[in-house]
Amino acid sequence: MVDETLATEIILEAEQILESAELPVQERLQRLMQHLHARLPHYHWVGIYWLKGNELVLGPYVGPPTEHVRIPVGRGVCGTAVAENMNQIVEDVRTIDNYLACNLETRSEIVVLIRHPQSGKIIGQIDVDGTEVGAFDESDEAMLEVICERIARLVTSGA
Repeated sequence: MVDETLATEIILEAEQILESAELPVQERLQRLMQHLHARLPHYHWVGIYWLKGNELVLGPYVGPPTEHVRIPVGRGVCGTAVAENMNQIVEDVRTIDNYLACNLETRSEIVVLIRHPQSGKIIGQIDVDGTEVGAFDESDEAMLEVICERIARLVTSGA
């Protein structure tokens, strides 16, 4: 849950990170994940998965290591987001039958899709895990949607 003022600050800071033209794109994305993790204490694990064919491939992330470096579309919260073409907010991951546990401490999860700016096709997602039940709501989703739009513009521009 992110209040509007904080969300605005984080989006502006995210834009500055993504516009750091002196850094390679992957380093900018890694710095962005570090920034989100540092600024939002309820973001226990935050990372990007890229959609490659019928699976999600882990990109830059911050948090405990995960064995889920490749996730088939349709599996877990991340794969379900792609299969259903919808962001996901899960209040308690223990209620999900096909949940893929990245970390035993995780209780809630949000996945926001990254879409190509012109075609709208899914190219990836930001995945965030929280250690508290109900850690995420529509305010997180709205903020992450704006950040996902900025990421999509960056990675499709060839910068």
